[in-house]
Amino acid sequence: MTRRHISFGSPFESQIGYSRAVVEDGWIFVAGTTGYDYETMTMPESVIDQAANTLKTIERALSEAGASLDDVVRVRYILPDPADFEPCWPVLRAAFARARPAATMMVAGLMTPDMKIEIEVTAKRSR
Repeated sequence: MTRRHISFGSPFESQIGYSRAVVEDGWIFVAGTTGYDYETMTMPESVIDQAANTLKTIERALSEAGASLDDVVRVRYILPDPADFEPCWPVLRAAFARARPAATMMVAGLMTPDMKIEIEVTAKRSR
């Protein structure tokens, strides 16, 4: 089968050497994504705003792969501060209400101190 790489041209993709997403055999693997606004290269202060930005980037990658948030089967949330997770629940619930993917939340340091959440998803195209 053919492997396809999705890139948005973020400086991180070229500097680190990864793709925003990889599509193969109907599966879409979206890289860990943080809350950057890639047009302004700014990071909101609020974990809720970061989660919303993160989901927009993930949704864009899935769309480019021919899928949507409804096709997500696995999600991993990574947060440096576990107390920041619960405030994100309404945003996360709205994004994944239909898919109801298997989920894991991990506590770990992220690349910079201003990053409060990173989300990674795996999706399977249903069409």
